[in-house]
Amino acid sequence: MWPFGDSDPDSKPKKSCEKQRQLLQDCLLTSKCVNLDGYTPKQCLKMKDHSRVPDICFNYQYDLFLCKRSMIDMRARFRGRRGVDYDEIHHGPKKEER
Repeated sequence: MWPFGDSDPDSKPKKSCEKQRQLLQDCLLTSKCVNLDGYTPKQCLKMKDHSRVPDICFNYQYDLFLCKRSMIDMRARFRGRRGVDYDEIHHGPKKEER
């Protein structure tokens, strides 16, 4: 399901906010709301009081919203877009410090 899996460490998301979108999709597709109740992921997100959707899915939805909003925010020209680790892009993955 994960388009940029662990097998290729150099692979990058193809679209903006792809990582947040994929996390939300994975969370919803594994929730009881979709699997047992038969609702669509969109319907599950609209039912905020639905007990079969984990709270973490709503957190992922908010993260996706913030990422999309940062794409049109003019202040992001100076601060950088949310959800993008520029140090990792330019210098590679972080090494564990001991």
